[in-house]
Amino acid sequence: MPSSPATVSGAVFDIKRFALHDGPGIRTTVFLKGCPLSCMWCHNPESQATRPEILFSADRCTGCGACISACPQAAIFIAHAVAQTDRDRCGGCGQCVSVCPSHARTLLGKTMGVQEVVSEIESDIVFFDESGGGVTLSGGEPLFQPEFATALLSACQHLRIHTALDTCGFAPWEHLSQVARVSDLVLYDLKHIDIPQHVRWTRQSSDIILDNLVRLDALKKRLWIRIPFIPGFNDDLQSWHALAAFVAQLRCVEAIHLLPYHRAGEGKWRQLERLPEAVFCEPEKEAINAAVALMRETTGCPVHVGG
Repeated sequence: MPSSPATVSGAVFDIKRFALHDGPGIRTTVFLKGCPLSCMWCHNPESQATRPEILFSADRCTGCGACISACPQAAIFIAHAVAQTDRDRCGGCGQCVSVCPSHARTLLGKTMGVQEVVSEIESDIVFFDESGGGVTLSGGEPLFQPEFATALLSACQHLRIHTALDTCGFAPWEHLSQVARVSDLVLYDLKHIDIPQHVRWTRQSSDIILDNLVRLDALKKRLWIRIPFIPGFNDDLQSWHALAAFVAQLRCVEAIHLLPYHRAGEGKWRQLERLPEAVFCEPEKEAINAAVALMRETTGCPVHVGG
């Protein structure tokens, strides 16, 4: 028997109000923790793990050592006059956060119940109604927590709030179809058609993603396709010809959004005390324009740059 929405909880790492790039109108975007992909360009690396994590701003640290005394896992030590964390030992309890006098540490990710999230959303209903907006569930990957995602979007629909699912599509079909049923719109990430390339850069195959997209289209779900534009990964015309040809066969795509890589996420990798596996540059405007023109001509769909 399915759990009651009142008893379902999930791992949330952010709730962003007045979002303008996650669907139509003014939206509240709920970001869930956990993702099956490990995209090398990920601009939200703090979303990949399901467990809570500590973000550390080294430039704020005074090396006072208060966090060392507070850590029950003995995971923090001083090196080069700043506190550093053994991430393998850290349990994400957050006790170091509360004692840091310089606010160098932030706990990211917490367990929230459906009603707890809905209570935060309800105050924004007036903005949804005025702008044609609503709630978008993003991540990480919402389908990593299918029961919570379904219960949360169902609760929003009960309040007559427009719902959108932002997904990478890498999930069992039963999870995707379950959450899609309570989603008025699906924002579907499409990164690359070539399976070996997709595996190399995301650690997962694209075959499930492509198959799920075709099945969603057959259900006549409203779809917005979102394609990251990553130099060195999919910025060549051959990749875009393949992407355009695949999208052209779909019948329920309302819009295509090309998302140029930006460097805003690089600081988060440093705050997680991790190094990204690859370094990317931002794409040239001419390359972006060429991809937009190709996609428009091949698919006949509106193509936008940005969310």
